[in-house]
Amino acid sequence: MSPIRRGPLRRRTTRTGTGTSLAAAALAGVTLLGVTACTSDGGSSDAGGSVTARATSGADGGLPGDLASALPSGLPSGLLDGLPSSLDQLKNWTFDDWDKWAQDHVFNNPVIKGLWDPQKMKQARPKDQAPPADPPNDNGNGGTDNGSDPEPAPIRATAVERPYTKFGAVGKIFFDEPEGTAVCSGTVVSDPAHPGKSNLVWTAGHCVHGGRGGDWYKHIMFVPGYNSSGVGSGGQQSLDRALAPLGQWWADDIVTSPQWAAEGPPATHGPVNKSSQYDFAVLRVHNPQGDGRSLEETVGSAIPVYFNAPRTAMAPVANWGYPAKEPFDGQELYRCRSTIPPVRLSFDTSRPPMLVIGCTMTAGSSGGGWFTRMPDGRTGLVSDNSIGPVDNPTWEAGPYLGTVAQKMFDYFTRKSS
Repeated sequence: MSPIRRGPLRRRTTRTGTGTSLAAAALAGVTLLGVTACTSDGGSSDAGGSVTARATSGADGGLPGDLASALPSGLPSGLLDGLPSSLDQLKNWTFDDWDKWAQDHVFNNPVIKGLWDPQKMKQARPKDQAPPADPPNDNGNGGTDNGSDPEPAPIRATAVERPYTKFGAVGKIFFDEPEGTAVCSGTVVSDPAHPGKSNLVWTAGHCVHGGRGGDWYKHIMFVPGYNSSGVGSGGQQSLDRALAPLGQWWADDIVTSPQWAAEGPPATHGPVNKSSQYDFAVLRVHNPQGDGRSLEETVGSAIPVYFNAPRTAMAPVANWGYPAKEPFDGQELYRCRSTIPPVRLSFDTSRPPMLVIGCTMTAGSSGGGWFTRMPDGRTGLVSDNSIGPVDNPTWEAGPYLGTVAQKMFDYFTRKSS
């Protein structure tokens, strides 16, 4: 997740009442919670698109799954070559349109045997990004709705019970980026093109791509059920097989939103901005040392992605991840569970407002899934950890997964069928 540096917060009134505005909090210091060593009811039209590169669950107080319309007139300046001239056009792209664009932006991730040993995995550390220069959509009119609500009350992150292999759909994503070794969190999601045999992992866009002026990260690898037994906790020495009991799954292909790729804050500087409202990505992975079984078959579960979920129906909702910035160390799996629906955070009111719940997790939880009950009773993934405060973590925000995210996912699953 992107960290947010926090300072004194201003007070203001929105339509929902008086409280600490999330827009003001963002001014105080929202940054990506990434870690390096790394309309149905959406609130506004889901303007945007995706750029390229699986689901059973149940809940146990936030446990994933059944485990036991104003559009901007044009695309952002400098958006990647090959995209249409308007966001309206992008929403209507065909499979062939996506495929042509993807071939122009190839992701290359050769497997390097032994690269991700226990030492390298444990050395991955969180990295803070710079705070935004201006409060998003803060026009100074106390009674004017700018797409952001007052800050929610903090919710203390609680440790998930071991073994984590019970929840193998959740894990850590490791990668190398220009600043060094990095780590995020991710979730195995269902693949409608391969029922019961998914090899797909959902995470945040800033966990796979450097954003504006950047490129795909390198050596991207997913470890489901990381440190399931606790053998890597407390500074203990361990074998890679112990830290990765369900294997190391290397990314073959990736998709993220063009908004993130073109607008996302550079890896080492720049304000968190409206690109965070499209901070999502999907990986297709394989295990070079595996027995031929899919990721879903290996971990025993995958979570359906619940697109265009009514915001008011997202209660209870829980987000999961491996926070790595103090007081956490990245070796333990945590979750925050909110009994009320997420509130809104918006940097651009033409885009769906982000989802926000109270949570004390820190950087490293980026990309971790948000889970809620779907109408059919199964647990569905509705977001991923994207941004949150750094110095005094009290909440986390994730993108709303609307039409753009759904079109991105549909293309990607068809491509891999």
